[in-house]
Amino acid sequence: MSVRPARRLAASVFAVGVLVTASGCLAGQPEKAARRAAPAASAAGQLSPSAGPALTAAQARSALITEADLGVPWGPTQGAATWRDTLLKAATTAPQCQQLLDALYADELLGQSAGAYAVTALDDGDDQAQLRYQVAGDRRADVDRALAWLRTLPQTCAQFSAATTGAGPQTVQVYEARLPQVGDDRQGLRVTLTGQTVDDEGEAVTLTVDVAVVRVGDDAIVLTEGSLGTPPSDAVAQALELGSRRLAQVREQGRAQA
Repeated sequence: MSVRPARRLAASVFAVGVLVTASGCLAGQPEKAARRAAPAASAAGQLSPSAGPALTAAQARSALITEADLGVPWGPTQGAATWRDTLLKAATTAPQCQQLLDALYADELLGQSAGAYAVTALDDGDDQAQLRYQVAGDRRADVDRALAWLRTLPQTCAQFSAATTGAGPQTVQVYEARLPQVGDDRQGLRVTLTGQTVDDEGEAVTLTVDVAVVRVGDDAIVLTEGSLGTPPSDAVAQALELGSRRLAQVREQGRAQA
């Protein structure tokens, strides 16, 4: 499999944290990802809207980012990335780690949304990357529980083994990643899957998925960006900074018109 070289990034806001611990896991059967139950305390933010009417579907769509926001080479998606079924459809016997794999594959890091919901997907052909950006109107407690669960994963699922039907066994690593200071609370992860397949240069093929969840008031932004190689992580910071402002503005406009 040929992988285009990734961009050389300068100091990026979205930086990978340090791998803390490692634990080995054997292959098993996937279980459906569910809403998370861990408690969390939210951090104060500057852009969040105050309590008000629930987010509407039209507002959620208005708060999405577009290819024009990210610029070239991003464009409308040409369909689900080939690595989604090949690599993210994976199994391990560690429940917390399986929950993460299931959530990434189903694109449901918050579980099924309890409120209005909108999603868009963009492709970067230069880096063979795909970005999915979601806006969800949700209950604050549910989003905070999801954030708390994500914070545990760099320790509980720092390194484990997973089995795939399309690409054989994979070594999965989960790192904490730093996000721009947007919204009221946020959590970033970088998840890598490395198997035995090599590219034309003899290097092991690695799928890298950057994950970001940001709570803005009672609503949430969920972003995933995946690439065979190193994703263009400048897009993560750019999308979150612009998107959180747009969501707050949409909510303010809604209250002004109510």
